[in-house]
Amino acid sequence: MTQTILITGASSGIGKATAKHFHARGWNVVATMRNPQDGKELAALKNVLVTRLDVTDSASIRDAVSTALSKFGAIDALLNNAGYGAYGPLELFDMDRIRRQYDTNVLGLYEVTKAVIPHMRARKSGTIVNISSIGGQITFPLGSLYHGTKFAVEGLSEALHYEMEAVGVRVKIVEPGLIETDFSGRSGDYVGDPSIEEYQKVMDAMVASMQNNALPPSPPELVAEVIWTAVTDGTGQLRYRAGEDAEYLLSNRKAADDDTYLAGVKEQFGL
Repeated sequence: MTQTILITGASSGIGKATAKHFHARGWNVVATMRNPQDGKELAALKNVLVTRLDVTDSASIRDAVSTALSKFGAIDALLNNAGYGAYGPLELFDMDRIRRQYDTNVLGLYEVTKAVIPHMRARKSGTIVNISSIGGQITFPLGSLYHGTKFAVEGLSEALHYEMEAVGVRVKIVEPGLIETDFSGRSGDYVGDPSIEEYQKVMDAMVASMQNNALPPSPPELVAEVIWTAVTDGTGQLRYRAGEDAEYLLSNRKAADDDTYLAGVKEQFGL
């Protein structure tokens, strides 16, 4: 029987690349996104269902899962990919923007997962893959919102894997490094205020660092291949790194104590 994956945030980047990757390997794909008009390329593919799902809209989550089950009869894998990154000094974010960051990256992930779990539990099978980031294990300046959400994804996923394992469902975490996506465009939220001079040095350092990154970003197709491995390898492995920079940075963080790591980041940014 042909297997089915449901993907959030499938209109571009990692989500779209993963939809194509699984489709090419014979899977049914439920490619969800806030605006299905953005999924015309995917909708033209056989056995790909493009439907609306906004992770901050409960009704759209319920409808998307119901539509997926009606169309394909099962959801064998869930990819929680939708998300964005908010960067800037914490005091410059109003609470509406802070809530939006957590609603999208954390609470939305919870709600989509909750909607799919009863189906997987009833079948005693399935795989849930949550997209974290190197930013779920390490931090950079001005990322208190984004890193807070990705650290949360790491923690909730690790805890969730115990109870899901008890019902035959695997939980996986994929940790990409810098990827060639629109993360710095529509998937990013940046705030700054040049009039607050105290933050200007660190903000300038962050901009310079992004422009002079020593390790080039990886294509989203690389992450899609890692996600494919996580879903299909049949193991209980929890974490999967995606990208040369992810391997390098996460290995360095694991080998360093807090003082050493923090001093290294400050030196990198000239702080």
